[in-house]
Amino acid sequence: MQKVTLILGGARSGKSAHGEMLALRSFSSPVYIFTAQAWDDEMEDRVKIHKKRRDGKNWKDIEAPLELSEAIKNNAVKNNCILIDCLTLWLTNLLLAGVDIDKAIDELLATIEACPGEVILISSEVGLGIVPENSMARKFRDLSGKLHQKLAIEAENVLLMVAGIPMVVKENS
Repeated sequence: MQKVTLILGGARSGKSAHGEMLALRSFSSPVYIFTAQAWDDEMEDRVKIHKKRRDGKNWKDIEAPLELSEAIKNNAVKNNCILIDCLTLWLTNLLLAGVDIDKAIDELLATIEACPGEVILISSEVGLGIVPENSMARKFRDLSGKLHQKLAIEAENVLLMVAGIPMVVKENS
């Protein structure tokens, strides 16, 4: 497996900006695979903010709300970087689409393992708060926690963003 970095954190913790900085520090034309779907005006504004921050920086933007593994396979090249933002949004999309989530996660892990270049994964840490009141929210929290654990085992680096500061959870193992 090539270098994989997992960046976790809460909402507006600086996950995406830090991942973008890491990618641009080492690569001139990284690939940005985004999973967000603009379901409403607020989400559309968030997507615009992210895109504006990348303007003029040679990013190749790929939209993959469901077919994340396919997007990685189609865009992975040696000596380049793929940044995926955000895995928890991807999980949300899978839940709403009613697809086999375990199969999709296994496929994602295998795809990342086979990726010839560097991979930076962005995901929201949602398991630090209160127990959600409904079963779908608890299922989502549990799925994201299991996904993060599987990715953290395989990742070379794991960071937890707190107030814009990267806290090293795992490094170069």
